[in-house]
Amino acid sequence: MEKKIGHLFVFLLLLVQTVALAQAQNPIIFADIPDMSMIRVGKNYYMSSTTMHMNPGVPIMKSTDLVNWKIINYAYDTLADMPELNLTEGKNAYGKGTWASSLRYHKGMYYVTTFSQTTGKTYIFKTKDIEKGNWERISFKPAYHDHSLFFDDDGKVYLIYDADRIKLLELNDDLTGVRPDVPVKVIIENAHAPAGDNMGLGAEGSQLYKINGKYYLFNICGPRGKGRTVVIHRADNINGPWEGKVGLQDRGIAQGGLIDTPDGRWFSYLFRDFAAVGRVPYLVPVKWEDGWPVLGVNGKVPETLDLPASTGLIPNLVASDEFKRKKGEAALPLVWQWNHNPDNKLWSIKERKGYLRLKTARIDTVFTEVRNILTQRTIGPTCTGSTLLDVSKMKEGDFAGLCAFQKKYGQVGVKVENGQKTIVMVNAGSGKPVEVQQIPLTQNYVYLKIDCDFTGMNDEANNLYALNGKDEAKFSYSLDGRVWNLIGNILKMKYDIPHFMGYRFGLFNYATKNTGGYADFDWFRIKY
Repeated sequence: MEKKIGHLFVFLLLLVQTVALAQAQNPIIFADIPDMSMIRVGKNYYMSSTTMHMNPGVPIMKSTDLVNWKIINYAYDTLADMPELNLTEGKNAYGKGTWASSLRYHKGMYYVTTFSQTTGKTYIFKTKDIEKGNWERISFKPAYHDHSLFFDDDGKVYLIYDADRIKLLELNDDLTGVRPDVPVKVIIENAHAPAGDNMGLGAEGSQLYKINGKYYLFNICGPRGKGRTVVIHRADNINGPWEGKVGLQDRGIAQGGLIDTPDGRWFSYLFRDFAAVGRVPYLVPVKWEDGWPVLGVNGKVPETLDLPASTGLIPNLVASDEFKRKKGEAALPLVWQWNHNPDNKLWSIKERKGYLRLKTARIDTVFTEVRNILTQRTIGPTCTGSTLLDVSKMKEGDFAGLCAFQKKYGQVGVKVENGQKTIVMVNAGSGKPVEVQQIPLTQNYVYLKIDCDFTGMNDEANNLYALNGKDEAKFSYSLDGRVWNLIGNILKMKYDIPHFMGYRFGLFNYATKNTGGYADFDWFRIKY
């Protein structure tokens, strides 16, 4: 009998440990998903985010549990046809494109609004089918910075926007522009004030809600020496007066808003600058006290949450791709984004079945100005991206391969010089590209791999861009897919301006001397 009781005790202990382990962990997504805006419609949650100069743009994600998300759509394929977005005439849109979006659902219609410093416009996209439908586009000038779209109970529609001096404007009923007969009003002066006066970052990133008859406005600010901070204001009337307080000040986890669950629980969704991997989302439990949302547990963001555990980011946010398509499938899955607008004449998955072909049609000498770099996010804490490349149709001066893409990038690939092919590793960690190592290649196929390590960040870091993680990338090649050889040296990855996003894996091919060559990628594979 004692033995049975002992076995039962051990079983129950293991069960308790298993349940404890099967909780969601913060960060809920260990990848670059910044500037989130989130809604719940019935049992489904939807989230938009910022990808700036990447296309297609404004990714839309879906979840049924707030933890496991899948990319289901984008608001646009191409924002505009202009040199800055096309990487032509020596111009680019790094760190611009479109920024912080606002996702809303109102009377059966889904809305995503955003703004672009590149085009100088504000954009409103709407659809009745957020998962499959195309978006109807409305745009007008100027670009209203970090705005929040808000449908009030009286039928009026507002944008609340700007930094520190938070402004309110009313839109036309059809949302085609600002109502000319209603003046713009400053509703909060010095919105950072609840967090002090010594600011490194003024209050911005507005997200507005109406809950139980009161208006709640979330902003982020950056008091010097204290890290990024959540500031919350509330009012009984949208025009004010507004009263404010600090909502959260913990390790720089900030910028976002509120979301509720069907069973009545509340969370705040925020993000944190997590060095080279990018800005990663956190969920923070919320309780209500005296009409205020109180974020965190004793003012801190917990490591675990009473939500289902993550099943991983593969294949719903990043994914391997064999480049084989069935009839009716999209040419590229939604996990892929191009760096700036692609030249669609210069890539194909049809010309050679089961391969991605990247063709050259112009001469490039600066890698960050190359068109048709096809990218996916890297993921933490560690990840590996690899590919198999056919280099048989490359021309003199061509360079094709796999990269860890940011301003201070790293590349492993094949160059053709003086009629000879060499495997090359390039390290641009110093700000200038350096060919660290070359190895002769005498065959047409080569396997390439990059291992990224984002571990080791000091959890107490409060810097705006915390740069004290390991953040290392190692580059390898193989001639047979079994034996891998390191090449070059370690890239010290750095989250840098103006790219303003976490490192991405990228597939590339460009010409430095002659056009008309091409490279074929058999597959891309990503794993933890």
